[in-house]
Amino acid sequence: MSRNHEFGRTDLPPEQAQALRKAVRWEWITIAYTSVTIAVIAVVVGNSQAMRTAWIEDMLSLIPQFAFLIALIFVRRRPNRTHPYGMHRAMGIGHLVAGVALFVVGANLAVESTLGLIAGEHPTIGTVQIWGQTIWLGWLMIAVMAVIVVGPIFFYGPAKAKLAPVLHNKLLYADADMAKADWQTTVASIVGVLGVGVGVWWLDGAAAVFISLGIIWDGVRNTKAAVVDLMDQRARTYDSKNPHPLASDIVAHLRSQPWVRDAAVRLRDQGQVFHVEAFVIPRRGRVTTRQVTTVAEGIAALDWKVQDVVIVPAEQLPDEADPGHRGQ
Repeated sequence: MSRNHEFGRTDLPPEQAQALRKAVRWEWITIAYTSVTIAVIAVVVGNSQAMRTAWIEDMLSLIPQFAFLIALIFVRRRPNRTHPYGMHRAMGIGHLVAGVALFVVGANLAVESTLGLIAGEHPTIGTVQIWGQTIWLGWLMIAVMAVIVVGPIFFYGPAKAKLAPVLHNKLLYADADMAKADWQTTVASIVGVLGVGVGVWWLDGAAAVFISLGIIWDGVRNTKAAVVDLMDQRARTYDSKNPHPLASDIVAHLRSQPWVRDAAVRLRDQGQVFHVEAFVIPRRGRVTTRQVTTVAEGIAALDWKVQDVVIVPAEQLPDEADPGHRGQ
């Protein structure tokens, strides 16, 4: 095996290596794009609560990209005696940080927006002079929001959504999922601005509350997904919807060995790579080191995500181990 490993001691196949390069490139593109949109919105934000909330959401949306890029620095380090499993959990920690930040700021914005509605604050949107023409600032707000949403919905959002399953990266998937939902923020902010324009003042505050609730939901969902992974939940797919099918494949491979009577597995998701504890009941009482080594190499060859394999001969399978039944 080469010494230049992409993920700890795991060498990425060509497809995953290319996907990782693309993911890094898209994260930098997203950071550049979002930085520009933050600056543009700052120019036209005015007194609209909905626009201010959307502006803050754009700032928050930078967290997953920075978390991914910083975590990648640690993920690439080889395991050592201090960190015998490597530093793949850094990706999960980044996921958790992003989720908590979204929840805390979203909750604060929701409280602020709700108090503004209760107090009956009437926002005002003035006019600006452009090339000698007086224009209602609200039209500029609407134009800006309609243009900046193009990137997350049609470009980097779908691109990351395609790369996340290839890399089995839940942080990247969460980032893509948040980007795809940006149209809701855009529509809400436009409705709020139009509400102020036609004299329905409360629409601006209501839109701000709606946007805040969306931020809170993103925070809750991402925090939950990150916490259960860090607590060594049974390995699941990149979108956390189903148990990962690799467990069933590993058990099937073990049971296909002539010297194995039965088997089960504990599959731990370290964050893009897996640690496998395979329990086997031998047909005879004796197992050779060659048999153990061969079956471990076979398991490692099933999927690029398998970084560590431990084969445990046992008289009885642990109750908590996965017996390899798909969908359970």
